[in-house]
Amino acid sequence: MAKVKYYYDQESLSYRKIEVKNRRKVRNVLAFIAASALFGVGFMLFLLSTPVLSTPTEISQARELDNYKLNYEQLQRKMAQVEEVLGHLQERDNQIYRVVFETNPISEDVRKAGFGGANRYKNLEGFANSDLIISTTKRLDILSKQMVVQSKSFDEVQRLALDKEKLLASIPSIQPVTNEDLTRMASGFGWRTDPFTKARRRHKGMDFTAPSGTPIYATSDGVVKRADNRASGYGKHIRIEHGFGYMTLYAHLSQYKVKRGQRVKRGDIIGYVGNTGRSQAPHLHYEIYKDGVAVNPINFYSGDLNPEEFEAMLEAANRENQSLD
Repeated sequence: MAKVKYYYDQESLSYRKIEVKNRRKVRNVLAFIAASALFGVGFMLFLLSTPVLSTPTEISQARELDNYKLNYEQLQRKMAQVEEVLGHLQERDNQIYRVVFETNPISEDVRKAGFGGANRYKNLEGFANSDLIISTTKRLDILSKQMVVQSKSFDEVQRLALDKEKLLASIPSIQPVTNEDLTRMASGFGWRTDPFTKARRRHKGMDFTAPSGTPIYATSDGVVKRADNRASGYGKHIRIEHGFGYMTLYAHLSQYKVKRGQRVKRGDIIGYVGNTGRSQAPHLHYEIYKDGVAVNPINFYSGDLNPEEFEAMLEAANRENQSLD
């Protein structure tokens, strides 16, 4: 129940009830509503302008921004790890693999080529974070380029390794007959006395004395190009092409165990010692050619001789004596 207010009337010397007119009541109500509305609007504006409080949209955007920052930091760490690993691979590639296979290292200019000149990132300009986007994109492009170069380099190294393996298999590296006590080497490479004319002439191979029928071995992998007696002075002989410019010749055989076109491996028996052709006694005449030029076989016994044995054979091979053919 509303309070009733009174006032003292001095004329009638009595209290009278205060009567509030309806117009004034309406005015007071409207004034209160207006004041309340103004206060509410002002309070909302205050809340909206205060950074402590955010709208749901702003909260969602802030979370997305935090996720982007976290993903960016993770991306930077991953790229740093990839750059470190790639750097180690590049170093090993240049300083180990390419050194072993005797090929030139890849320069930094080649590894990072293709990123100068025209502005290839112009389409990324004009954004709020353009510098960040461009630097990250460029970093990724350089990494991609380096990985492509490194992949091609490893392909080349693999090919070199396969070629190296084939080369090692193609280089003559054992004696053509069993010679454990080193007594079978009768005459070396160089100027020797001809057993028939007694004149000095160039001996293009090494002679190994052995009884007829002693096995003869292929000194490296290859393909038999000839197995006949149609070469002057050699009698029954075999020629094997090994690749990479190497060819070996085995002369004065008693019989063959291979035929033309046959592929052989190092250590395979290809024939037997004999005394055919221009020969004074049963022996094997052995020659090595590199790119069509006869070379000294003494340098191709690494698979058979230790350093002391090599020195002993070298001393015997250098004696200028009479050859057996």
